[in-house]
Amino acid sequence: MAERVVVAMSGGVDSSVSAALLHEQGYEVIGVTMKLWDGPETAATHHKTCCTLDDVSDARRVATSLGIPFYVVNFKAQFAQHVIDYFVETYRQGATPNPCVQCNRYLKFTALVQRAQQLGARWVATGHYAAVWQDQAGRYYIRRGHDISKDQSYFLFDLSQEQLRHTLLPLGSYRKEEVRQIAARLGLKVAEKPESQEICFIPDGDYRSFVRPRLTPAEGQPGPMVHTDGTVVGRHQGLPFYTVGQRRGLGLAAAEPLYVTRLDPVHNTVVVGPRPATLGATFNVERVNWMCPPPVQTVHTTVQIRYRHQPVAAAIQPMAGDRARIVLHEPQFAVTPGQAAVFYDGDTIIGGGWITGSTPE
Repeated sequence: MAERVVVAMSGGVDSSVSAALLHEQGYEVIGVTMKLWDGPETAATHHKTCCTLDDVSDARRVATSLGIPFYVVNFKAQFAQHVIDYFVETYRQGATPNPCVQCNRYLKFTALVQRAQQLGARWVATGHYAAVWQDQAGRYYIRRGHDISKDQSYFLFDLSQEQLRHTLLPLGSYRKEEVRQIAARLGLKVAEKPESQEICFIPDGDYRSFVRPRLTPAEGQPGPMVHTDGTVVGRHQGLPFYTVGQRRGLGLAAAEPLYVTRLDPVHNTVVVGPRPATLGATFNVERVNWMCPPPVQTVHTTVQIRYRHQPVAAAIQPMAGDRARIVLHEPQFAVTPGQAAVFYDGDTIIGGGWITGSTPE
């Protein structure tokens, strides 16, 4: 009897081809689109997002062409709690959120896994460019996708062993152009559909307009903008509207380019300085998720501090609880609180955590 798998279908080419590949491999495939938020019915031509009614229709048409069942599930309450509330709260705290990691952990690989089990499915599959593998001891790991330019392993670092045990990632060994070729071969109309790039619940990319009405007047209060030398150089428009490493939109006239180096919620202050002041090599992470057995001594490996960042050599020093201290061999630009630091051994994730702060160099 064929194993049953639920495929998270967004209406894009990647999830569509994932469903098609698993269908060809003999799995009993069920297509599911998650309704996550009350977005627009259609996306503006200049917005490359997902989750519109057009996307649901595209996913349904692909499922019909493959001859597989298709359902739309309402996860709006879970999405509001685990993604939108988290998104706003992180900005409140003077940090920069990563909603895709949260969505993967709590929606795709928690809520959807639970729904899949209700449907009698062992597996959940997505269109991520990454791979799952299991070592001889039975532990599961995430590995980078073959197409390094599209690799999405970074966004999956927070998955637990139990979640990975139910995960299939069919595109791990494919390049993007190969995926489009497969879609064209199968006659799927999404073969040339543009990729979704913006945050799905902020299709115009203006996160400030999204966050502003969700803040209290005190949380969006203007305050001083202070140079690293202690000089007050201007006023900011509210801490949630800035991020470490930001250069544009500061409203400052200076002899040299200035960047946000730190956000200070206690004093409602934005600290700015020249680019060297944004470099950091030592920082702490919390809520560390180890895919390998949790180490008790320093681990020497590479660390990626944001999506598209080139990993750098580092020493990871485990600390009490689920925390660790990271010492990069070379200082990096804009080590940003709220972002993920993901630990790689070669192409394999061994763990990762959430950045809480860095020490300027």
